[in-house]
Amino acid sequence: MQKSIERIAGDSDGVSYEFPVFRFAGADKAAPSAYLQAALHAGELPGVVAIDALMPALNKAEAEGRIKGNITIVPWANPIGRAQYHFGEHQGRFHLGTRTNFNRGFPLLAAPDASLLPNAAHGGADQRLKTRLVQLSLGNDMVIDLHCDDEGLAYLYIHTSLWPAMADCAAAMGVDAVVLWSEDTDGTFEGASIMPYQNAPAAIAKFDKRAVTTVEYRGILDVDGALAKADAEGLYRLLVARGVISDAALPAPGAFKGVVTPLENIDMMPAPRAGAVLYDVKPGDRVKRGQRLATIVHAPGEADGRTEVFAPQDGIILTRRSRRIIRTGEDLLKLAGDRKSTDARSGTLED
Repeated sequence: MQKSIERIAGDSDGVSYEFPVFRFAGADKAAPSAYLQAALHAGELPGVVAIDALMPALNKAEAEGRIKGNITIVPWANPIGRAQYHFGEHQGRFHLGTRTNFNRGFPLLAAPDASLLPNAAHGGADQRLKTRLVQLSLGNDMVIDLHCDDEGLAYLYIHTSLWPAMADCAAAMGVDAVVLWSEDTDGTFEGASIMPYQNAPAAIAKFDKRAVTTVEYRGILDVDGALAKADAEGLYRLLVARGVISDAALPAPGAFKGVVTPLENIDMMPAPRAGAVLYDVKPGDRVKRGQRLATIVHAPGEADGRTEVFAPQDGIILTRRSRRIIRTGEDLLKLAGDRKSTDARSGTLED
């Protein structure tokens, strides 16, 4: 394993940012390659500790000569967001200088050609970071971006062009659900990793062998040793299943038995009032149309001081908020419905 340090110049003199990159060289040039990164939203740590738990298995596989394809690991993908604090509270989702989500504004290339990337010296520090992350990941057969939600099940975002070919990946990782998407106008990292292949020749696109996904590892507070170990085992099974690592002792993943839903079926449930949220449901619950999902206490102690929120359709609760204070119009949860939402959103579901 080789470790290198990437440096991103800051936007003022005397400021720069660093993050480590770990590389494992594969023994077989024909084997698929993999790129894994975590904490693009710098406060989302389940993927960071999963990579920490995965590294001993990778080191062991390297020592035994079982790494077939090149592996690149970026455990802290966002040193800019990692350094951002405001009045003692960490702010890792948006760049404070531009107010841009760190997982938006990635270059969406017309082809998988690094020469099409913008000049890495141009733009602010956050944009230079995004360009460098695309440079590091472009050309890999597998690109796995580890995130987490607020409170939720473990689930994957997967482009429709890669489904159902990636069902083995979902099974190997042991996630509960898959959300299928087809449009990216915001420039997510996942979009930057798969959209360049949409018009490429089949021999280059290799959709039957390509694996690109955003992994949502449950909730932001699920930073736990046992979960990290289980997630690391899932990542290792994925690398073995796709031929990046050889491990004869590990069986092939079975069929994926979780929920699969198109993004258009997700109901986000904007809050009709501001106040304190009392949830009646939790992630993983199956609900029926008309079932009460939550009550918003907007005028405590007063008559008519509560507003109830009901399910618009049958489905599974995918996520909910960890904070219980809400403003009017903010999303209460993600309901993976059995049919298309009447409030269907294209592109990304939230800012």
